Parts: sequence; C-alpha cells; structure tokens
Amino acid sequence: MSLNFQALRQSPRLLIEADLQPIQGTRFQPTGFPDLGAAEYTAPDGNGQMLLVESAQSMANRLELVCWNELEDDWVDALRGLPFIRVRDDKGGILTSSVLEAHRLNSPYILESKDDSVLEMLKSELADQEVGRVDLRKLAETLVRVDTNAALHGVFLAKKELAGGRLRLPRALSGFIEAAEVKVAPSGGVKIDTVDPKGDTSKGFGHVPYARDEYVSPAITAYFNLDLAQIRAFGLGETAENLLIGLALYKIQRFLETGLRLRTACDLERLATRVSRPEPFELPTLTEIEQAMPGLIEQAADAGLFNEPRITEVTYRK
Repeated sequence: MSLNFQALRQSPRLLIEADLQPIQGTRFQPTGFPDLGAAEYTAPDGNGQMLLVESAQSMANRLELVCWNELEDDWVDALRGLPFIRVRDDKGGILTSSVLEAHRLNSPYILESKDDSVLEMLKSELADQEVGRVDLRKLAETLVRVDTNAALHGVFLAKKELAGGRLRLPRALSGFIEAAEVKVAPSGGVKIDTVDPKGDTSKGFGHVPYARDEYVSPAITAYFNLDLAQIRAFGLGETAENLLIGLALYKIQRFLETGLRLRTACDLERLATRVSRPEPFELPTLTEIEQAMPGLIEQAADAGLFNEPRITEVTYRK
C-alpha cells in the first residue's frame, strides 16, 4: 500500500494533536526535572494551571524506542533495512547503537573509540566543511546514508575534527505532551522496615515517610510537529522525502498505539487524533504505514541513498 504524500507538498509543517487520558483512574505522574520537580505553569490567558507531562527531549527518545526490537537489537520488522550504526564490545557482543544512544551519531561509543572508522568516514564525507559555511544538504545526505533516523532526530557532531564542531542539524520531528487545568492530587506513603523501624535512615534503615504529588486534568494533549520545509531543503529528492515523512508518521502512530506507558504512574491511552495543519490531510493508520515502509525503504536503497552494508559495525575500545 502506498501513502499519499501529495497533500503535504506545499505545506511547511505537518501538525498533529492527540487527546489522551489515563488508562485507569484519573491520576497521572508528569516528568520531573532536577531542582524543579513537575513543570507547572500558568496558562497563557492567566486562567488555570498547565503542566508539561513529557518534554521534547524525552519524546524524541520515546519516538525511537517504539521503533526498536530490543530482543533482536534491530529495527522492528516494518523498518528493517534502514541504515544505522551498531556498536560492539571488544568481545563481539552488541553494546549499543546509534538509534539508542543519547547523542545518536555523536555517541562517545562511536566517535571516542580506538576504532575510529566511523570518525574517519565522516571526516572523509565532510572534508570540505572545514572552512566556510556548513553545507547542511551534504550533512543530511550523509546522515540518510549512514544513520537515516538521525536526519529526523537531528545531530550535533561536536568534534573539532568535523568542521570544527559546527555540524548541527535541528530536529525535523519533535513532540511534547501538555495537560490543561491541572490540579494536584496529593498522596504519600512509608518505606517500612519491619526489622529495625528506628534504624539509621541515612543508611537505608528505619521507617521513611514520604509525600507524593500526582495530577488530574480534563485535557491531556500530545503534540507533534514535522518540519516538511526542512526535509525538502535537504535537496535529496522525492524518494528520500517520502521515506523520511513515512518514518516520521510511523514513529508518531506507533508511539500513540504502543508507547504511552510513560512511567509506572503515568499510563495513558489515545482518545482521538487530528491533523491541525495542513487541512485536509487524512493521517494514515499504523497498519497502512507498516505496509508502506518496506517499499519506501527499498526504493531509497535502489536510488543509492544508503550505504551497503546498511548496518555499519564499529567496536568500542577505550
């Protein structure tokens, strides 16, 4: 089954919203930040409190986790064949990959190893970037060929050997989750020590009472923003554009289907999904995208957009 990309050709953005609710009960636990806790703030109109349930940086990670088969250390079936970098330890076991690493292609396990094959490859690919303006089209072409997902996720290759550390590509796909008109649902508990209730709590003994704040909200919304203008600006042609848009749609739909258990006390479900821009655009179902992705991947391979072999192997040695 093919996806209809024609309705997106003239739009600079694809904006998607999904209404969510707790899968059980009414309470949920938002993400927390050091020295801040929950990110609660006043609504723009001054009426009511808003809450950041999941940040853009966390969502970027979650959008990739739902695409990864942990048992096989590879993409899920619908995405098999997409290029990425696999990192092995010095005994040959799988250590990590560019899909899972916090800084993706800029992972120290990839670029700070005695096995410098990837670093040397990037230096060769991007050798003409040392002086003058950075050519983001060349960077995007390299990313699609070596680590396709990174062209959507964005990268910052902070190595002085690579254009003096100036190689940056913003995220093409971003997302976050907000809750409106929130109210605190306070609770708490006690860590029980049945052996020595008066023991030294600083060493993990004794009873330890604690407070806990969760939240309730009548409106929890996930937002997704796909920068179509940025993808077109890569100048890689329609085949690459369709692949990246298809991959972005797959991430969004699979996250909304399978990835909404954000924390133990934050398990959500989707109520409805809508496209706010462009109109009209009918969002394909996860099944439709799953059926289309293998064809899009092979079209890109046939057009010479990928390295062969598509999985780049590197061994991490300190």
